[in-house]
Amino acid sequence: MKFFGTTWVDHDNGYALRRVAVAAGSLLGAVAAAYLLRFAYEGLEIGNVGPFLSISVVVLFAIASAIVFAKTWESFSRRPAPSSDEAALKGLKAIGFIGSLIAYFLRCFAEAPGEGLHRAEYEKAAAEFARRRSSRTGNPAARRRPKRKK
Repeated sequence: MKFFGTTWVDHDNGYALRRVAVAAGSLLGAVAAAYLLRFAYEGLEIGNVGPFLSISVVVLFAIASAIVFAKTWESFSRRPAPSSDEAALKGLKAIGFIGSLIAYFLRCFAEAPGEGLHRAEYEKAAAEFARRRSSRTGNPAARRRPKRKK
């Protein structure tokens, strides 16, 4: 939501253009990262490390990207629990960052990434504020205090 400011509330002030820009940026980043990983793989081939290590590296990045994609996609619809293992996944997220970029790209077709979660929280807070605000009527200092029974 950091690229959208408050434009996601009413879908104004270039919201659609920002969604397109985020989608294009995340796709461009994923493609650049894939080329970077390709060069790393070619470095392993030049180093003649053997097929086991080469295949292991490819499988590692594929699995890490799949896990990070699933975690990122899940984070668009609900907040992680305070005691969750998100901090323990930082290394995995660094390795599988392509999965996160692809999740951002795909989510931009439906909404701004995280918009549904933010909208639900925003509407809940607005309804709570309206409920609290509507119960305030009159001057509280002018109210009569109920008589105490002795």
